[in-house]
This record gives sequence, C-alpha cells and structure tokens, in this order.
Amino acid sequence: MEFDWTNPPFNLNNALSLKGIEESFEDPFAVRLLPDSPRFGVQARFFNLGMASDGQGVFSIYRTNGKVFRIIYARTFEPEERFFYQRKMNQALSQ
Repeated sequence: MEFDWTNPPFNLNNALSLKGIEESFEDPFAVRLLPDSPRFGVQARFFNLGMASDGQGVFSIYRTNGKVFRIIYARTFEPEERFFYQRKMNQALSQ
C-alpha cells in the first residue's frame, strides 16, 4: 500500500502519526465504507476505521486510484466509532 503524504490537507496532533494512519489501513479488521451522500460520491471519497499497532483507533477520509492512497482527513475514534468498529470485528470473528 502506498500513501501520498505530499502536503497533507490536515494537521496532525500529538495523538496521531503518519505511521499510525498507515497502520490503520493494514488492520485486518479495518472497516472501509463508501459514503451514502451524493456530495462525497461524486468526488470518490471513502472512509476507513482501523486500529494502529499501538491500539489507537483512527478514522480517515481518503481518495485512491487503486494504487496510491491520499488521506484527506484523519483523527482518533469517537466513542460511537469505537463501538461500531468493535461490533464489526466481533461479527467477523464469530463467523
């Protein structure tokens, strides 16, 4: 997986690192979603919820051409996102 970190359009805070964001995409239980809003659909933006290796949950909005990922926005999980991620992971493990 290759990431384009040229001039990221967001500021990193102390809670997130570029490495952590990349790791969240490598999470085998990561949840990738297509937006249901026409506004995002036209611009082909996607959502990723995944865990970094340090256990930090990362929510990302990104674009991709299939080879290179361009992160548009990233932040740590909100409580609802952590619950959603955990529920999806539990469903995957119980199958």
